[in-house]
Amino acid sequence: MSRSPSRPTPATASAQRGAGQVRIIGGRWRGTKLAVPDRPGLRPSSDRVRETLFNWLMPVLPGARVLDLFAGTGVLGLEALSRGAAQAVLVERDPGLAVALREAAAKLSAPAEVHAADALAWLSGRHDTFDLVFLDPPFADGLWSRALDGLAPRLAPGAWIYVESPTDIAPAVPPGWALHREGRTRDVRYALYRTPAAQPTVTLRPDDPPATTE
Repeated sequence: MSRSPSRPTPATASAQRGAGQVRIIGGRWRGTKLAVPDRPGLRPSSDRVRETLFNWLMPVLPGARVLDLFAGTGVLGLEALSRGAAQAVLVERDPGLAVALREAAAKLSAPAEVHAADALAWLSGRHDTFDLVFLDPPFADGLWSRALDGLAPRLAPGAWIYVESPTDIAPAVPPGWALHREGRTRDVRYALYRTPAAQPTVTLRPDDPPATTE
């Protein structure tokens, strides 16, 4: 989960001060609340956005190897595990958030590997591949292009990539990636892409009208 670049309004600042938990909304750990350190601008994906996203992903989660890059609260990676993913790797450069991620994984006995590292540097040193990637970098840093390029060698054939960005920005993805679904809230655009498959693999449910969350 990225940290928003905008200056908090009084209402936003109040919400941030009061933030201290994130809730898993589906699967075996449904309803579990996880502690989150107070960080200015920390912006977990909303429950409604996650519910929409994981409805899209339901057929491909069982057994998937997942990467939650720029993990923040780690709620996307942990939610994927709750709903049937086999393993998750969570990368977060903030040491305090990384500690919280390790504590959350231990609390759940989750098959999660947490790395306190810069996401781009971490990508350059890895040689394994992933079936599903959550990409939600800090909006102010403009890292979508570099992160997407770095991901290319780390994706299994037919991998799925979730990308979150400001509502008026649609990051350019590598050639051959197909946009499966997208939606918008007042603050963010969320989109699910798929890379080319080397052989026939499971597909998601037929498209419904594009999702929009108010």
